[in-house]
Amino acid sequence: MYNGRTERIVATLEARMTSTRLPGKVLMPLVGKPVLWHIIERLKRSAYLDAICLATTTNAQDDVLEKLARELGVEVFRGSEQDVLGRILGAAQSVGAEVIVEISGDCPAIDHRSVDECLEEFFKHDVDYVANNLNPTYPTGGFEVQVFKTSLLAGVAAHTQDPTDRAHVTYYIYTHPEHYHMRNVLAPKEATAPWLRVVLDEVVDYQVISAIFEALYPKNPDFSAEDVVRFLQAHPDIATMNKNVRRKKPDEL
Repeated sequence: MYNGRTERIVATLEARMTSTRLPGKVLMPLVGKPVLWHIIERLKRSAYLDAICLATTTNAQDDVLEKLARELGVEVFRGSEQDVLGRILGAAQSVGAEVIVEISGDCPAIDHRSVDECLEEFFKHDVDYVANNLNPTYPTGGFEVQVFKTSLLAGVAAHTQDPTDRAHVTYYIYTHPEHYHMRNVLAPKEATAPWLRVVLDEVVDYQVISAIFEALYPKNPDFSAEDVVRFLQAHPDIATMNKNVRRKKPDEL
């Protein structure tokens, strides 16, 4: 709950085992626990989330993700692998979410402080959509948060069947700024480093993220985005390991 507001706020966490570039990445170990475990535990620290819902697929390979999520007390919704928009909408509706905080399973270091800041911005300004990657200032990918109402996503789902729109959930929203009132949240000064990469797409990303967790987690499991940036800036040999990995474009389904 946010400051007495009655809207039910739910983080929808999209994850699957059949990633094309790094299959099974959401169960790869970081300091002895799976990536998915870390994301869920980090989201649980949010001051405002009423629930977390794992939005995975109906593939048998994802049974193990449902099992882990339920062991951690998280809701689970299973839907289409390709229609991620429909899967996220279904997940939100299945748990009565009125406000969605969309989180990707590519972000093991997701910071609950970023989640809460985006929610504060969303309610303070009464906008349609808030994100911290419209004008990227955080390290690439690792801390991305998007906030919007379930009713807004339902409207998008009814409007478009374009495969790119359906595969990327909010693609239609942020590519049609004339239709929506949007706000971007900037990273704090000490976390501003968009040239760094902390998203889990390939093996070399896993090596970088493993180094981050091995250095920071034992000292403070609740390490922040600022802690990650400070560590990478102090260890350029690690920070540059994945500098040549590129993110897929939206139309690369």
